[in-house]
Amino acid sequence: MIDAIKDFFARIKEAGQDWLGDGLILKIAGVVVPLYLLAVMIFGVYWSFTPEMPSTQYLQKDAKASVVGTATVSALIDVGEVLLDKPGGFISNDISPPGIFMDDMPAWEYGVLIQLRDLSRAMRENFSRSQSQSQEDGDLAKAEPRFNFSNNSWAVPASESEYRQGLKFLKIYRRRLADVDQPQAQFYARADNLRYWLAGVESRLGSLSQRLSASVGRPRLNTDLANDANARQSTAASSEVQVKTPWLEIDNVFYESRGTAWALVCFLKAIEVDFADVLANKNAAVSLRQIIRELEGTQQAMFSPMVLNGSGFGFLANHSLVMASYISRANAAIADLRDLLSQG
Repeated sequence: MIDAIKDFFARIKEAGQDWLGDGLILKIAGVVVPLYLLAVMIFGVYWSFTPEMPSTQYLQKDAKASVVGTATVSALIDVGEVLLDKPGGFISNDISPPGIFMDDMPAWEYGVLIQLRDLSRAMRENFSRSQSQSQEDGDLAKAEPRFNFSNNSWAVPASESEYRQGLKFLKIYRRRLADVDQPQAQFYARADNLRYWLAGVESRLGSLSQRLSASVGRPRLNTDLANDANARQSTAASSEVQVKTPWLEIDNVFYESRGTAWALVCFLKAIEVDFADVLANKNAAVSLRQIIRELEGTQQAMFSPMVLNGSGFGFLANHSLVMASYISRANAAIADLRDLLSQG
């Protein structure tokens, strides 16, 4: 029985040697596979670099002479194009190396995409409409749903194709803004419109700040029903909850926050141009610039090869807490700016 088993494996070995041609294929594979893995690693590292801020004309000194709304729409388009055309392209839906093995850059892309979706929705619902009963712009109504398409669809249709269609409709809307023969295309730079969009930004940043702070994990008092004696919720909850971001998700939350802040810096600089008169009337321009400065702090170069998660006052740094500090300060400044804009 043992001899039969040995003979069986010997025949398999002999057949394999005949098929491989005395080891030639193995030798080729021994060279090609390491070179392929090295190329995948190099491209993976290169694709992980955060792209530069888009250089656009709407931030020039003479931009105030342009049509109102052009700066914000241009910022939205530029951010979308960088998202799709940066090194490696759009990685979130990749099914081949190195994109399929990357998670930090897809998290960054998701943060950018969320802000792109929020601003395109605000553009359709508020910025382009004079009042709640007015008709929405047709091109913006076609653009906004396309940005809400799934970010991990590889084909039929691919995520990139849907997002490019959304950018195409935004470009048509921008062209119509400057056309005096098409007065239906409008952008209303009003304080209430700006407050509407900032409310969404404030909510997003507040959530990110909590998730970043939860990297160390600690008990938190349940304040869900605070300040309202008659408030109720669907199911009972403990008076004290343990909040902690899972260890494998810490770097994803960090890079999602980094992508969110990157997009917001671009958008807020454009808002400063289009809403210059509104901000000047409220004496709020410096408040907006302070928000931009706080968010720019999140884009500083990282000299660590990974996101460190030391305890709050421990020996190692905690990058999530540093990011949470910038995000929280920007969030508080946005709340102050919204209050300022609401004043007469």
